[in-house]
This record gives sequence, structure tokens and C-alpha cells, in this order.
Amino acid sequence: QAQLVESGGGSVQAGGSLRLSCGASGYTNNNYRMGWFRQAPGKEREVVATIYNRGMTYYADSVKGRFTISQDNAKNTLFLGMNSLKPEDTAMYYCAASGRAWWLLFVRPDDYDYWGQGTQVTVSS
Repeated sequence: QAQLVESGGGSVQAGGSLRLSCGASGYTNNNYRMGWFRQAPGKEREVVATIYNRGMTYYADSVKGRFTISQDNAKNTLFLGMNSLKPEDTAMYYCAASGRAWWLLFVRPDDYDYWGQGTQVTVSS
């Protein structure tokens, strides 16, 4: 069973940058699709970016051009580089993974089976 642990969150001013990391264990092959989701207080959890089919990526419109999802398969680590951060990016960020249909794009939280505990990102204006 996959286990995910996020790190790298923090507090920054608008326009700043952060890099989130997600260390994965419990599986040993690349046939997983992984994603970053976020949830702000009072709002539903939403997709930020996903990586699937061994390298294809998807970004929510709100983060396109500012965020970059990547992975280091040798280290079983997923990253989210975040630049030009805005106050509306403030949320708890979660790493997620699923081995189901790893070659397909899925953006709903229900389509992911394993979740980390989350890391808080706070952007002040």
C-alpha cells in the first residue's frame, strides 16, 4: 500500500515561490498516476496538477504557467514548483496517487486512492 508524505509548505508573500515535495513508499514501479490537490477553508478539494501515463501532465487553469509538477522516479518523489504565488493559492496542499488506469487523466479526488497528510501553503498580500 502506498504511503505519501508531503513537505515544503510555508508562508510567503505574494509573488514568492515554494517547492513542495512528496515522498512515496510502498510501491516499486512507475505505473501510478500522481497529483497535487489543494483545499482552502470552506471550499472543496480541487486538483492543482497531475502527472500520468509516465510523464504526461495536466494543470488547472488557475495555476498554468506558474506551477510545475515533476517527479524523480529513482527517488520515488513528486514535486510541485510554485512561482508567482497569489493569496488565492493559500490552502492545504495534498499529494495523491492511484495505480488504477495510470495511463489516463483523472482530476477528481475520488479517483485517487492514497493521500498524504497535507502541507500548508499561506500566501500573504
